[in-house]
Amino acid sequence: MITAVLIDDDINLRNGMKGLLSLYAPEITIIGEADSVASGVEAIEKLHPQVVFLDIQLNDGTGFDILEKLTTRNGKATSHIVFITAHEQYAIKAFRFSALDFLLKPVDPDELKKVIEKIKSVLERSDNYAHIDLLLENIRKKVDNFKRIALSNSDGIHLFEISDIIRCESEDNYTKFFIRNSKPILISKTLKEYEEMLTNHGFVRVHQSHLINLAFLKSYIKKEGGYAIMTDNSTIPISQRKKEQLQEILTKQLNN
Repeated sequence: MITAVLIDDDINLRNGMKGLLSLYAPEITIIGEADSVASGVEAIEKLHPQVVFLDIQLNDGTGFDILEKLTTRNGKATSHIVFITAHEQYAIKAFRFSALDFLLKPVDPDELKKVIEKIKSVLERSDNYAHIDLLLENIRKKVDNFKRIALSNSDGIHLFEISDIIRCESEDNYTKFFIRNSKPILISKTLKEYEEMLTNHGFVRVHQSHLINLAFLKSYIKKEGGYAIMTDNSTIPISQRKKEQLQEILTKQLNN
């Protein structure tokens, strides 16, 4: 049995979520409910659930306020957090950079199943929930240009400076990160997902299987089909259709 608390100020949404969980995740037992920041903090501190399903917008504040109060009072969060949200682009971006799980309203059963599998894998390991601190840091700053990223794999959640990521390489539905002064780390998300997240941070998809950080580009060799040499001496192929884009970017950088 996995214990959970459900926090949402709409009783109909709480009932709907309970119905979905009973259908698709009978191993999860709702041991408490709350409809506000105050009652949410009280329920979590009293019941110590393994998982909290948390709405962002509450009548007396936000789900982030609950996390702020918990970390202030207890030092850190001790439950796995799953946010339930409408299409709030800034929050969704913050969740992705912080490796936090979220469900969009109305909750899609297939997405719920994916999150449930993630919950099970996370609860099997010891987690320090450092990514929640990263989320709150990003939410407080209210800036789009996040400086750090949380990467979650079977070992746990790892925080890295985005500026230290040299390149990313696709391995089927996984992405391998090559990071300065660190061992490569394999993440169970596609390269396309990280391309969307990192494009505004100086990363360029130069090949179907490769996303590079231009800050670590040492040489661009045009011969032999075209390839890039990175500062870690890795050689990265450049696809035919990406050559012109890369040349335009490099020319623009040289002229600035």
